[in-house]
Amino acid sequence: MTTATAGGAGSAPPADKHPDTGPGTGRRPRGSVTGTRRAVAAAFLLPALVLLGALVVYPIVYSVYRSFLDQSGTGFAGLDNYEALFTDATIRTAVKNNAIWVVFAPTVATVLGLIFAVLTERIRWGTAFKLIVFMPMAISMLAAGIIFRLVYEQAPERGVANAVAVGVHDTFAESSGFPKAHPLPVHPLKAGGDGSFVTKETVRAGQPANLPLVGVVPAKMPGDAEPAKAATASGDGITGTTWLDFTKGGGGKPNVVDPEELGLKGLTVEAVKDGKVVATATAGPDGVFTLPASADGSLLRLPADNFREPYNGVDWLGPSLVTPGIIGSYVWMWAGFAMVLIAAGLAGLPRELLEAARVDGANEWQVFRRITVPMLAPVLAVVLVTLMINVLKIFDLVFIIAPGSSQDDANVLALQLYRTSFGTDADLGVGSAIAVLLLLLVIPVMLFNVRRIRKEGRR
Repeated sequence: MTTATAGGAGSAPPADKHPDTGPGTGRRPRGSVTGTRRAVAAAFLLPALVLLGALVVYPIVYSVYRSFLDQSGTGFAGLDNYEALFTDATIRTAVKNNAIWVVFAPTVATVLGLIFAVLTERIRWGTAFKLIVFMPMAISMLAAGIIFRLVYEQAPERGVANAVAVGVHDTFAESSGFPKAHPLPVHPLKAGGDGSFVTKETVRAGQPANLPLVGVVPAKMPGDAEPAKAATASGDGITGTTWLDFTKGGGGKPNVVDPEELGLKGLTVEAVKDGKVVATATAGPDGVFTLPASADGSLLRLPADNFREPYNGVDWLGPSLVTPGIIGSYVWMWAGFAMVLIAAGLAGLPRELLEAARVDGANEWQVFRRITVPMLAPVLAVVLVTLMINVLKIFDLVFIIAPGSSQDDANVLALQLYRTSFGTDADLGVGSAIAVLLLLLVIPVMLFNVRRIRKEGRR
């Protein structure tokens, strides 16, 4: 019996070596798919892993550890810091506001982005529109907060939002021109108890009624107001004058129509008998008004509508609207981001499928609802999840836009973390607990995102 010699035809290569590797073959030993040895790959990854551990892992571990210590950091507090998250009213408000942010801000931004992406695909200047909508993304959160702090200013002459609100309101509802007007004690008028003013005595036909007022800034007088004119008797009717009993530079006499004093144009005068209004008149540019004979023996009343405060807009930064207002500024910034991502996904949809649906009789709404949106679902999920993670950390806009008087009402967890962890009364134990809570809120969203990515990768 013959045996195969080493290296002969019957010999087999060693089990731990590949027949095509080794000296003289021109091939490198087997490593990863890219031919990189594991040791080399680990050497390149090591600096990144060290940085990741120092900047991410260590802070997380230390925050968890610190959350179980007291304010000074020297004593064990157990779960007291976590209990404060659910018993402290300020932190509960922050949690509630974070829930509002997570539900509404990403949803509104994504829906607007979807609408913009679909509509701009059908217009010639769609690219220019996308550029304008996306432009706020180039602005920092700090700058956007300053912009919207000015937009939401209460004074209509400074705040754009209230300038629009006041303009629309005054278009449909006339504002009073004399909100601060009132009589002097020496005048023949007295307070009516409901914001109105009534004469101290009844009026009689043939006796002109004088209704002087003060408290109107001359610069705020109607532009077409004329010098007041003393009324003259007119038959059986009641005539009178209502005017601004004030002379620039002084020298005027009370209850007397002086030459430089202006009539209160548009002031409403009512004649009241037995608690009922029997006649109404409106003063002309010179302040003169005329009532019919039925007003004889009545009291004259200047109703409260003459003196109501002018509409001053909406208190956007008040306790009830500050959070929706800040969410609006966030949507203004991030709707462009959503639009660009969704437009990229929309460009990859098979056009023949959309055209086939239209040929089969589907209208544009049906195509959008039954084909476009379902096929864009992966992209919409990416946008929605990204924005949800983003709003959980929202801080800058709330800190800048919300004034001190309503910052507690607009509070969110990231802002509360800052307020708790810094300052003279800093409590790093509670601050660390808030940080851990934020981490726990982000983890489910991240896990959902990872599962979605893996699912997409298997397709």
